[in-house]
Amino acid sequence: MAKLLLLFLLGLVAIGTVHGIFMDKLASKKLCADEECVYTISLTRAQEDYNAPDCRFINVKKGQQIYVYSKLVKENEAGEFWAGSVYGDDDEDEMGTVGYFPRNLVEEQHVYQEATKEVPTTDIDFFCE
Repeated sequence: MAKLLLLFLLGLVAIGTVHGIFMDKLASKKLCADEECVYTISLTRAQEDYNAPDCRFINVKKGQQIYVYSKLVKENEAGEFWAGSVYGDDDEDEMGTVGYFPRNLVEEQHVYQEATKEVPTTDIDFFCE
């Protein structure tokens, strides 16, 4: 009984500390440079402005550079999306903004590593705060 109560209380703490929503998955697999998808695959430049339709995506301005960390494996008639980070004009934006964007929005400027590792996506890949 004590274990059940402890698990319940831990669940309440977890629910109380997480503010966000799990969105629908855009794909079940992604291509990365490594198993954890932390290494940069490439540097791209946006060819046009893009307004994010929801919190899974990032807003991009034409000419902005985007560092790519994973490429979703296209399924059926879904669009082709990559995950990356963009940085604002201010130096305070050290972490950048991370999210998805359409592949046809960008032109690759430099490839650092090939995206050869196929990794399953998880719910956290599509979590929005």
